[in-house]
Amino acid sequence: QVQLVESGGGLVQAGGSLRLSCAASGRTFGRYGTGWFRQTPGKERRFVAAISVPGTTTYFADSVKGRFTISRDNAKNTVYLQMNSLRPEDTAVYYCAAGPYLAGRTQAEYSYWGQGTQVTVSS
Repeated sequence: QVQLVESGGGLVQAGGSLRLSCAASGRTFGRYGTGWFRQTPGKERRFVAAISVPGTTTYFADSVKGRFTISRDNAKNTVYLQMNSLRPEDTAVYYCAAGPYLAGRTQAEYSYWGQGTQVTVSS
């Protein structure tokens, strides 16, 4: 069993940066690839970024490539999403999820989910 807690969300102006953290409990976190997804009201949750267990494989949605980076510290059971050059369209609730070793792009691949953290980007 893995429990995930996101933090680091908030209100930021367009062009600004935020770093989200996903802290995991449980000694088995190092077996799980981790993904970030986001959701706006009335829309489906969408993939943002993911990272494999060793951190050597990463994936990004086209909409965030070149602006967001993902990293992990397995010793701290934490995954980070660094978000730069934020845009109003990045406004959403961001969720982290634990899934397959190599991570993936689809929600169905992930077994454990956090409660989400709100990110709001003002224009």
